[in-house]
Amino acid sequence: MSLKDQITEDMKAAMRAKDSARLSTIRMLLAAIKQREVDERIVLDDAAVVAIVDRTIKQRKDSIAAFQGAGRSDLVDKETAEVAVLQAYLPARLSADEIGAQVAAIVAELGAAGPGDMGKVMAAVKARLAGKADMGAVSSAVKAALSK
Repeated sequence: MSLKDQITEDMKAAMRAKDSARLSTIRMLLAAIKQREVDERIVLDDAAVVAIVDRTIKQRKDSIAAFQGAGRSDLVDKETAEVAVLQAYLPARLSADEIGAQVAAIVAELGAAGPGDMGKVMAAVKARLAGKADMGAVSSAVKAALSK
């Protein structure tokens, strides 16, 4: 079963359970998936769906930071609950040590040295670790590896 089918089944289960918070989050995710499919006239594979989930989680985390700054704990709680629902659709994330090891291997493969090669290394790392790691942590690991 594809990830998109799993999300649809989870939506149906949330409807049956009358779990309105979970249902609205899943519907929002399916709407984002459908919008991309319609815009680009393609059928998304699991990797593309994971990218959409990842982007949506990042948007929610940015909103949480803004709401915390404004003192809106009610909205922080809502966004945090949405992040929890969305994270169920992501594959297991790599630890910081695993990210560091992967980045070091890629830097060695490319023979990169210095901050000038950041773009080249990030392109290779993004292709290999997309959906498996938080790109903010990956970026930090790449900067650390290139500054040695």
